[in-house]
Amino acid sequence: MSTTIHTQDAIRTLTNAFAPMNCLILAARKGCFSFTVVNEHGIARHSERLYPDQYSSAEPLQAVIDRTRQALTA
Repeated sequence: MSTTIHTQDAIRTLTNAFAPMNCLILAARKGCFSFTVVNEHGIARHSERLYPDQYSSAEPLQAVIDRTRQALTA
């Protein structure tokens, strides 16, 4: 599976994981991208840059999702 497909899958997974909040994808290039979770008022709640080793398989990506959810509830 190519890096582009991994990136698209990770973006889709992140978007679904944080619904109904918006998950904005920024600076997707060279296999890396940043995502920002924005609440219903348009206020950024969490932002993070991901590298291929963080989203190329399910376990590291789930760890990112869990860590982000924890940060959002804090």
